Amino acid sequence: MSLSRSAFVLVAGRTAGFVASFAIPVVLARVFAPAEFGTYKQLFLIYTTLFGLMQIGMAESLYYFMPRQSEDAGRQIANAIVTLALAGGGCVAVLWIARRAVAGWMSNPQLEATLTPLAVFLALMLVSAVLEIVMVARKRHVQAALTYAASDVARTAVFVVPALLWGSLHAVLVGAIAFAAARVVMTVIAAWREFRGEFRVDRGVWTTQLAYALPFALAVGIEVIQVNYHQYVVAARFDAATFAVYAVGCLQIPLVDLIMTSTTNVMMVKMAEDMRDGRTEDALALWHDTICRLAFLMFPLAALLLVAAHDIIVTLFTARYAASVPIFMLWSLTILPAAFAVDAVLRVYAQTRFLLVMNLVRLGLVAGFIGVFMSAFGIGGAVLVTLAATVLVKVMGVLRIGRLMHARLLDMLPWQRLTGIALAAALAAAPAYFVRHAAALPPLFGAALASATYGAVYLLLYYGYARWEQAAPIPRVANAPMRQLGEI
Repeated sequence: MSLSRSAFVLVAGRTAGFVASFAIPVVLARVFAPAEFGTYKQLFLIYTTLFGLMQIGMAESLYYFMPRQSEDAGRQIANAIVTLALAGGGCVAVLWIARRAVAGWMSNPQLEATLTPLAVFLALMLVSAVLEIVMVARKRHVQAALTYAASDVARTAVFVVPALLWGSLHAVLVGAIAFAAARVVMTVIAAWREFRGEFRVDRGVWTTQLAYALPFALAVGIEVIQVNYHQYVVAARFDAATFAVYAVGCLQIPLVDLIMTSTTNVMMVKMAEDMRDGRTEDALALWHDTICRLAFLMFPLAALLLVAAHDIIVTLFTARYAASVPIFMLWSLTILPAAFAVDAVLRVYAQTRFLLVMNLVRLGLVAGFIGVFMSAFGIGGAVLVTLAATVLVKVMGVLRIGRLMHARLLDMLPWQRLTGIALAAALAAAPAYFVRHAAALPPLFGAALASATYGAVYLLLYYGYARWEQAAPIPRVANAPMRQLGEI
């Protein structure tokens, strides 16, 4: 119940931000020509990659340290902020020096003039990365939710308004820098007000943080490179306009990230407490419950995106990006492995070295086979090889967690509940597809009709399954009792 309420609060806050921030690429795709929109996507591909790499695990490590060593919280936060500031300054220097080389590698001269302002934005965002993490780690979920929402709304405004007024990518970057600077000021003021004299750098605490964070950072760094590698390959092989089509197909659904991140962050804090007190069985039950909550939302979301792919892309980005639809259908399948929350559990167990191995395997598979997949399946092969590698390493992670929790193969996952959710999600796609294609409607209304039909059928099927499940005897850990549907 505590997990449900806390996760719901965070999801609600991030959903409000999602509704606003999702407008950014939708507006820019209409304001900018495909080549300039492709440049924007290339810039923020670089930003996303470096933002994940250059946190060096320090921001995320606060989820591990603050619940365990709350008396050192002020110093832990100060250490993280200083480390991130140094990393951000390094990014500014490197991107400024390498701006011409990066533009040449991506065959896009426009990147040379825009990389430096992007680097400044990146440096400021790195420093403020701890803001919401500290709130969640201290169980201030309402405050974190409000901050998530307000931050995303403000970011949307400073991206979209300059684009509409001046129609310039440079204007968007200026607005981005102003937004990031405001976040840094908020972060420092909030930390100083709460911790006062304890908000200071501590070398001993910093060494302990780094000992945890650096292996984790290496693992995350490999994951970030692996996740984005396929886009760099496409960016290097095709022009900016073609990359724009591919990037639209690889549309990141913020709803997935906000659901997964909010739920797993709360799970990590609670699981860390269970492990501290030796409650391994409770930790396993909590993981199973989290998987089923995520699957309940992510499995049907992936199926619905497959059914309504054309309507979604055309509605959001206009018919100019219709070629992105097949790529988007493949990309929608990458949502499914995220439901297993493998990385979050391994982080609770401080299995950062195993995370590194997993990500090295995944990167090796993608780098080794992406050429073969693209030759066989065209540009969509870059997505297929990424999906295949992700599934393989998730299996590795599940097996590792099972060993850590001393669970048998049959008890590692809530198999019965997952099967029921997957069947309901798959079966609901058929009537939604039929209704959508039987009605000659514009894309927006077609997507709405498909979504409504899918949602109604899925909930009906799942309700029937839940009633059947309640009547069947189910072992406690292997299939922990499902909460009432209304709670989810």
